[in-house]
Amino acid sequence: MSDARLAELPPQARRGALGWARAHLFGGWASSLTTLCLVGLVVWLAPGLLRYLIIDAVWSAADGGACRAAGAGACWAFIGAKWPFFVYGPYPPELRWRVDLTMALGAALVAWNLWRGAPRKGLAALALLVAYPIAGFALLYGAPFLGLAIVPTAQWGGVFLSLLVAAVGIVFSLPLGVLLALGRRSKLPIVRMASVGFIEIVRGVPLITVLFMANVMLPLFVPEQWSPDRLLRPLVGVALFASAYMAEVVRAGLQAIPKGQIEGAQALGLSPWRMQRHVVLPQALALVIPNIVNTFIGLFKDTTLVAAVGALDFLRAIDVARLDPAWAGPTIATTGYVFAGLFYFVFCFAMSRYSLGVERRLARASAR
Repeated sequence: MSDARLAELPPQARRGALGWARAHLFGGWASSLTTLCLVGLVVWLAPGLLRYLIIDAVWSAADGGACRAAGAGACWAFIGAKWPFFVYGPYPPELRWRVDLTMALGAALVAWNLWRGAPRKGLAALALLVAYPIAGFALLYGAPFLGLAIVPTAQWGGVFLSLLVAAVGIVFSLPLGVLLALGRRSKLPIVRMASVGFIEIVRGVPLITVLFMANVMLPLFVPEQWSPDRLLRPLVGVALFASAYMAEVVRAGLQAIPKGQIEGAQALGLSPWRMQRHVVLPQALALVIPNIVNTFIGLFKDTTLVAAVGALDFLRAIDVARLDPAWAGPTIATTGYVFAGLFYFVFCFAMSRYSLGVERRLARASAR
């Protein structure tokens, strides 16, 4: 091998697992001390967690009696016994196939849109954003002319309700946030003031306040016979709240676009709308993908707050299930909350990892 080729290779100590560990875990005295402290913490906590969650756990039981015994660990039997309630809430058991079909269709369409090499992505987006909401509503709520009995939203709950609230917030917050961000940068004073006022007011109050206002005030703006459904009100509140935060994320991306890009688009004779659509917004959104995903993750976790206005989300379903006298006990309640934490972690971690993949692809594309 030539001397020039040898000069290009990294030192042996920096290659492989050992090299990675030296570079990232033991790169200096501070890094080494932090690594050793964290390893010690894991060694101290891991045996107790392993014993509680797996070794001493109760995996099968008819009721909570075995989980209340001395020395019993996590009560996974409680999760198995209450699983249908966690997923569907009080949705009628004989009609739960409609929830299963709705979630299966949603998962398939999401996978179609997120799959990089999928064909006909335009059709996939149209199906997800237009056809699926109509079909999903007909399945979940009912359509008598199709032979589907009505199921009031008061009987919706559990995992599928949490996913519904998060999906509505994510789907509507991004386009609304883009419009608000553009409105905040508008040269029209009325549009700019309205956008700034909405963003600052909504961002200045907690989500729980927005939910209560949506629950109480939305019916005041329409005739009584058109009063929004009890579930529609928090959905509107979540979407509006998330859109205000998304607007600031998008505005940061718009401000990061070099002025030369805009001047070049104007020199080509592009109209303001086409310039925003083809030049400015694609670059701005690509720059703030981490912040967009971070907003989505926060929104997904904030869906638990809809329980404050009467919605039976997944976490609230666990709270209700643990009140069953047959399954009462401290380890039983703890197991329910551990399971809820794992549920939210899996979804949030998946969103985070996917966004990292998108960032790497965009970085490689821009480097060419």
